Amino acid sequence: MSALIEFQGFNKYFGDQQVLKGIDLSVQSGEVVVILGPSGCGKSTLLRCLNGLEVAHSGSLRFAGKELLDKATDWRQVRQDVGMVFQSYHLFPHMSVLDNILLGPLKVQKREPREARTQAEKLLERVGLSDKRDAYPRQLSGGQQQRIAIVRSLCMNPQVMLFDEVTAALDPEMVKEVLEVIQGLARDGMTLLIVTHEMAFARAVADRVVFMEAGRILEQNTPEAFFTNPQTARAQQFLEKFSFVSTLPKRTKELELL
Repeated sequence: MSALIEFQGFNKYFGDQQVLKGIDLSVQSGEVVVILGPSGCGKSTLLRCLNGLEVAHSGSLRFAGKELLDKATDWRQVRQDVGMVFQSYHLFPHMSVLDNILLGPLKVQKREPREARTQAEKLLERVGLSDKRDAYPRQLSGGQQQRIAIVRSLCMNPQVMLFDEVTAALDPEMVKEVLEVIQGLARDGMTLLIVTHEMAFARAVADRVVFMEAGRILEQNTPEAFFTNPQTARAQQFLEKFSFVSTLPKRTKELELL
């Protein structure tokens, strides 16, 4: 079966500094891949290249059978198929929750307003925020704003969702409500690439863990194998910083956070 996403010999530079070095990574449709590694290792840059927010320099990046590094690539179309949610919510403060969600479907995809609104309201209900449809971002907590950002991306009907440290800016009590939404997407079979420092979440949700260091993929394995028996000394050193790693829950249908 052909991969939905495939990086081959993929390289990225910032000036003279090479930040992604010969990345080879394939992701199947419906797979949940969690990318771990120390800060600055290239995790977020990898996601941003897939969404066209960073320009690659060499190698190959294929999505749904199409080479994205082709000069003719329409990145506006790609971003409709590859949704991305960031650490920052990027909601428009002067627009209501519902208007924020509907902006893309109506202005970019030119969808029928009633159909798009119905989908938006169903998604708001799914994340427990149907009562906030007419609220403004300033009236919401950080966790609520992040869930709205996820709904906004989902309402574009993407084939894959990218999550880049989406809980990093949240207070601890708000983290679980956001991760539970992502866990629900995983249960539904959506293709997900997730960059996170939430180890318990990573082990519970991932089909595969990818570990990066200094712009390279050092190892990739099932979460059970990675967390109990890392194959490289660097991964073992990384995991030793989390004293509770041996007690993390295995992959389950229901999210367990310590």
